[in-house]
Amino acid sequence: MSALSQLTILAPGLLGGSVARAARERGIAKRIVLWARRPESRLKLREQPWCDAVLDTPEDAVAEASLVVLAAPVDRIVPLLQQVSPALRAGAIVTDVGSVKGEIVRLGHATLGKRAHFVGAHPMAGSEKTGWEHASGSLFVSRTCFVTPTPDSEPHAVDKVVHFWRDLGAEVVTIGADQHDEIVAHISHLPQVLASTLCSFLGKKNPAWRNHAGGGLRDTTRIAGSDPQLWRSIIEYNRDEILRALRQYQEELHAFQIALANRDYLEVVARLERGRAYRDQFRPPPA
Repeated sequence: MSALSQLTILAPGLLGGSVARAARERGIAKRIVLWARRPESRLKLREQPWCDAVLDTPEDAVAEASLVVLAAPVDRIVPLLQQVSPALRAGAIVTDVGSVKGEIVRLGHATLGKRAHFVGAHPMAGSEKTGWEHASGSLFVSRTCFVTPTPDSEPHAVDKVVHFWRDLGAEVVTIGADQHDEIVAHISHLPQVLASTLCSFLGKKNPAWRNHAGGGLRDTTRIAGSDPQLWRSIIEYNRDEILRALRQYQEELHAFQIALANRDYLEVVARLERGRAYRDQFRPPPA
């Protein structure tokens, strides 16, 4: 794909900052423009070599952009899109990094109509760390990025977004928004809930116990260190799918509990073996 004339990233945190750094390192855009909500963040971003300009309003930041990336938390993506929509040039393409897609995609299309194009995206490349200070130009390499067009999406806009994420190093999977939300409820949102609630449960026990924990507890609960307010929005936006995943997981946990209560250790081992087999089939993590 030829270099974008201007890439604009609004509200860059870890993901948005990593988009900017990767785009600069890979020559994806001739000009990279940012906008951040807090004035102090804008001042610090102006010192970074991986962007060309940091503007004071989101409308000014998108005015000349051929591609806009909305990197705000999920509850702020649509309001931000509605705010900048009149300032977008005709034919501009807008994508995002939100980890819930259904409502964002539907409202995104409704907001832009035919004048510009919204194509939802979700790179599976987050971390318990937040903020552009932790950004990395290699964050997306060999990571899945979901792209979620609708039947009404302009094919050239979808193609542009697919190639954009591929150029950043991601492995693109194109699916519908609702299917995306079902998948991530199981493989991303459910693990977050389990890690956080496990730590919440253990927090009611003797505080000294945590000093004796080995690597298992640290590995299992690493993502419990994520920002609770950020996850509150994600859980709210994907509430129905997360509830379905929780109900199914509770059935699995209850079946394990019954096997243990009945001293059915063959069943206990069988479930442990199935768990190990699933874990062993994970793809190796990016180098």
